[in-house]
Amino acid sequence: MAFGQSAGPPATGKQIRELLELLEAAGHSDFRDARGPMGFTQRQASGKFTRNEADEFIQQLESEIYGDGPPPGSHPPGSKRAPQPPPPSAPKSEPQAKTKGTPPKKQAASGIALDRVPVEDLAAELQRRGWVVLEP
Repeated sequence: MAFGQSAGPPATGKQIRELLELLEAAGHSDFRDARGPMGFTQRQASGKFTRNEADEFIQQLESEIYGDGPPPGSHPPGSKRAPQPPPPSAPKSEPQAKTKGTPPKKQAASGIALDRVPVEDLAAELQRRGWVVLEP
């Protein structure tokens, strides 16, 4: 297979439209916007998919949007499927007055409270990852 060539027949226009609709329902503006989160290649980010790739991504998005995905045969091909509305959120409490000072503490995604890690250790880790660290 030559460089830049896809391994199969190109996706149909119908598949591309359906994939774009599902991407928009998932909160992406276009294929390029969804490149990182969906794991698209450069070719796919420009809207070029094989039929198998398009089918796989359509199934993935449907399962993300609709849970386990719609049951087989529950909708005719090419029909517009609107995403389910989000569940109603809990009532919001009184708006909190903004206070001047330090912003609220955030936790890292791993659950480690970064305010407990020594500054020198954080700086060393950032430098190890290629960042330039300067004192304020």
